[in-house]
Amino acid sequence: MIFEAKGNALTARRGGETLRIESWGKDSLRVRAYLYDTNSESDFALTEKPEETDCRVSISQREDQGAADGPGYAAPYAVIENGRIRAEVNFAGVISFYRDGNLILREYFRSYGGTIARTSRCLKIVNREWKGNAGGSEYRLTVRFDPNENEKIYGMGQYQQPNLNLKGSMLELAQRNSQISVPFMVSSLGYGFLWNNPAVGRATFANNLTEWVAYSTRQMDYWICAGENPKDILCKYSAVTGHAPMFPEKLMGLWQCKLRYRTQEEVLSVARQYQREGIKIDQIVIDFFHWTVQGDWKFDKTYWPDPKAMVDELHSMGIRVIVSVWPSVDRRSENFGPMMERGLLIRTERGAAQTYDYQGDCVEIDPFNPEARQYIWDVCKKNYYDLGIDGFWLDNSEPDYGVYDFDNYRYFAGPALSCSNLYPQMFSRAFYEPMAAGKGTDAVNLLRCGWAGSQKYGNVIWSGDVPSTFESFREQLQAGLNIGLAGIPWWTTDIGGFMTDDVNDPDFRELLIRWYQFAVYSAVLRMHGDRGPFTIPALDDRDWGGGYLHTGQPNELWSYGEENYRIMRKYYDVRISMHAYIRDLYREAHETGAPLIRTMFFEFPQDAACWDLQDQYMFGSRYLVAPVLELHQRERGVYLPEGRWKDLNSGAVLDGGRVVTAPAPIDQIPVYEKV
Repeated sequence: MIFEAKGNALTARRGGETLRIESWGKDSLRVRAYLYDTNSESDFALTEKPEETDCRVSISQREDQGAADGPGYAAPYAVIENGRIRAEVNFAGVISFYRDGNLILREYFRSYGGTIARTSRCLKIVNREWKGNAGGSEYRLTVRFDPNENEKIYGMGQYQQPNLNLKGSMLELAQRNSQISVPFMVSSLGYGFLWNNPAVGRATFANNLTEWVAYSTRQMDYWICAGENPKDILCKYSAVTGHAPMFPEKLMGLWQCKLRYRTQEEVLSVARQYQREGIKIDQIVIDFFHWTVQGDWKFDKTYWPDPKAMVDELHSMGIRVIVSVWPSVDRRSENFGPMMERGLLIRTERGAAQTYDYQGDCVEIDPFNPEARQYIWDVCKKNYYDLGIDGFWLDNSEPDYGVYDFDNYRYFAGPALSCSNLYPQMFSRAFYEPMAAGKGTDAVNLLRCGWAGSQKYGNVIWSGDVPSTFESFREQLQAGLNIGLAGIPWWTTDIGGFMTDDVNDPDFRELLIRWYQFAVYSAVLRMHGDRGPFTIPALDDRDWGGGYLHTGQPNELWSYGEENYRIMRKYYDVRISMHAYIRDLYREAHETGAPLIRTMFFEFPQDAACWDLQDQYMFGSRYLVAPVLELHQRERGVYLPEGRWKDLNSGAVLDGGRVVTAPAPIDQIPVYEKV
């Protein structure tokens, strides 16, 4: 290994590989490597200028113990230190990381003798494995680390699974409907790790090996920081990837939505009824197929004859309006020909030029192309924004491929395998950047997906088209807590889940109430769902336009019977009463990156029990929330950490450090305030 020190960076070269480790913010290091001249020089998620620190690099010779059958020798050895974190690189290029002198992470290496696992040298398994992809300039990269016994791992975005602790999990690094890859993890050993690579791949946190794989890439790039606790780690991560803007106060209440309002009169009638009921809705959402065909990005005048007048009336009620925009462009669209001709759509490597097939033969836009971003913004500005529409529901933003064969798609930036995880962020930037230039922090859009750093682009991310089941409800809690630890504080769900067959089913209505109670104590309170039975006839018999697609049953607060309306109205009032507190939480998210819904250990890292809790959470630092996650459950156990806790339902003040049994009748969610 040939080492070289330059300023705050350590460079090492061996066998055609160049390794660079440098300080990148407080107590943090950025590690990059590439073969020959394949360095892409992209910062990906690390877009913010890092804080300058006092970093020290030293290069020396260390007596190697030698192979089992040979003497030792003086091997080159290098160390880079930045505050609480230190990296050591040995003669074989294997990196070991230390926090306050304690080993926290070491690259896995089983090859060729030397001090590292010399008894396993015949395996020939290396720490950084580069395999060239046939016929291309990219590599399949595998980076391996030794596992840490008893380590707990959190974050990584949103996955539909029941486990909060990801140790033992294999996670696909790919975007899908309801799956969001944000490759930043928080370890119970006091470090954070960002896989700064948008390539499709996988992460494996096995008991015998930790492994990161990129299927098509030109460089290795990761960032690691040492922290006092998860709150400190997330603060450092946000400093280098970007902070969420300050969330507008006018959007902290109720958002009303359903699949789907088909006409402007339906939208106005719902808004007027809320006004008569004395319920302020902050935003109403106009869902898909209000357009003529996908990719026209405009209202169908048959059913939306005067959208500006509609928006003006809604604004007079204090209601903001957002509309659904998909990245899919139907071949029948007026924009298909111009966009295809100018190369603004995704290319397929094989077969027909089609990437999406829901309700049309479609190809999706390529937001990696700046001309494509400008094109869709120009159309949407003219047809929506200039009419007073306040924001955009950027649905299908993964994008939602007809078939998730990533090797069959190519973007302006290269093969989809090399960068597809960045797609939702690039799509959002097509709207956020021109909106922010005019509106500043009022630029807020709703997306179904994101990547590392998406928090800085005004993204409210929701958990996708999930089933209306208690099983799915439990998974959304894990998803929301982990995506918050991955740096995305603005997160929400479809209350009651997206898909249900019968709104009159008592079991569904109970699920809806339990989900609604949870949503009150989350970042965004938003009614949405595709509500069966699907007995409402289409508005016309065309196979295109705003009238042909089905709509679901009503989904307003009063739609589920008087008793359920009473409960939802009660908790709506709770939400409104917390406005000042929620504003403070959004400010904290803006300043430090702290999520609004937090794992118990985020607030109580010294309490070992809190690292294993996954069915309760903290809403900010004050409220402990224990959602009811089972059908017909009318009481549940709640762990109260040390201290004094006020039961918000009974008013009783309880001592912590124990599990209590909380009553949970259908009109009550157990919530405790720290006093």
